[in-house]
Amino acid sequence: MSGTLTAGGEVAVRLVKAGRTKVSYPAVVVADDGTHAVVRAPWAGDEARDFGFVRFESGDVFTEHYWRDRWYAVKEVRTADGVLKGWYCDVTRPAGIAPDGLVVEDLDLDLWVSADGTSVLRLDEDEFAESGLESRDPAAAAAAREALDELEKLAREDGLEKLLG
Repeated sequence: MSGTLTAGGEVAVRLVKAGRTKVSYPAVVVADDGTHAVVRAPWAGDEARDFGFVRFESGDVFTEHYWRDRWYAVKEVRTADGVLKGWYCDVTRPAGIAPDGLVVEDLDLDLWVSADGTSVLRLDEDEFAESGLESRDPAAAAAAREALDELEKLAREDGLEKLLG
């Protein structure tokens, strides 16, 4: 899986979990330098989803950052009128380009960072432990834990804006 995405073009983003497509949705390519791809898409859910710490709903816009050399993706979330809600970070295998679009394998661990940076929440560590990745692929499990630690450190020390440029 190689190649770059064309800015302004539409691409399918496919999130895979345990070998199956979890969700697939269209996005517009903002930029792609061959390592870091940025796409923008509306909330892909059929209904609003309230996590307790944030609510994703119709009209929300996600600017999604994917790397081909990092074990995470960062999604900046804004309301329809541009108000920043925060950043939802997925721990993933490095992103790939396939004939059908951008493909990312979700590894269960997540991080939420509120718009003001005061709330940094590690999420789904129980799902990660139950996933069996540790026994199936110990190197990937270690990379996933390191990625979550790195994201949390970036969020607490510099904020994610610096990472996203």
